Amino acid sequence: MAFPATRLRRLRINPLVRERLEETQLSPSRLIAPLFVRHGRNERRPIASMPGQYQLSIDRLIHEASQLYSKGVPSVLLFGLPSRKDTRGSQAYASNGIVQKAVRALKKVLPKLLVITDLCFCEYTDHGHCGILRRGELDNDATLQLIAKTAVTQARAGADIIAPSGMIDGMVKTIRSALDRAGFKNTLIMSYAAKFVSAFYGPFRDAAECAPRFGDRRSYQMNPANAEEAFREVALDIEEGADIVMVKPALAYLDIIRRVKEKFHVPIAAYNVSGEYAMVKAAAQNGWVDEAKITREILLAIRRAGADMIITYHAKDYTNSR
Repeated sequence: MAFPATRLRRLRINPLVRERLEETQLSPSRLIAPLFVRHGRNERRPIASMPGQYQLSIDRLIHEASQLYSKGVPSVLLFGLPSRKDTRGSQAYASNGIVQKAVRALKKVLPKLLVITDLCFCEYTDHGHCGILRRGELDNDATLQLIAKTAVTQARAGADIIAPSGMIDGMVKTIRSALDRAGFKNTLIMSYAAKFVSAFYGPFRDAAECAPRFGDRRSYQMNPANAEEAFREVALDIEEGADIVMVKPALAYLDIIRRVKEKFHVPIAAYNVSGEYAMVKAAAQNGWVDEAKITREILLAIRRAGADMIITYHAKDYTNSR
């Protein structure tokens, strides 16, 4: 019925009514905290472009993960900083690599923590690209062999979910086959299925020390102008065996999240990336925005768009502000 019989403000005046009619729920259990792990002991190196984020040695990583877990954030996504780099990124698939060691340590102390391991080579190669290079170009199929080795070592260490992020053609099928052969049929794959070339990744490259030494990643990450291509990528990864698909970044790609959810009806992760985080922190430090309120609004928008889980550097701050 038209006004005045229908007055929607009546549903918003009483805060108790407002809360009970809230359509989108944002629980800390939906959040995944990305963490950066490095060698050493008692290391907690601040990341200048990401206030509140650190490169952590394993002992400090356990402390951070324990705090997150106690606040209701049950999942972490690990990125490793190796002690040395080479052309093949061999520390990515070493059984005693930094991520593998970190997973074993976390699972020993926090067995119920959901541990997700990023699988890419940009942090581990001396050239900063996401795999093996041939004449200055990424060799897709040669890189797949290393992806298989890395996935198995991460699963053996105790990873619950393997998250390949390189946008390498065939990576999901390769990982699924390798895990199954090695006896890890129940280890999940969270594929960075629609990962766009983005200026929003800038601070992450400081955090993970993985900026390419030459060129860029436009030959394997997606053109931000393309949506239909994103759906092709998602469809292929699902067909190859992905259990969860990811859209990255999140804020500038809410339309992609929504359309993927409506089209495929599969579990979806969205990555609220470093640049999105850094902009909020910078604005808050200048007193231009209310950090707690804007963070909640951003995470609600990502959840409302269709993300079942959100990878976000705001995870700890969000739980502290509730």
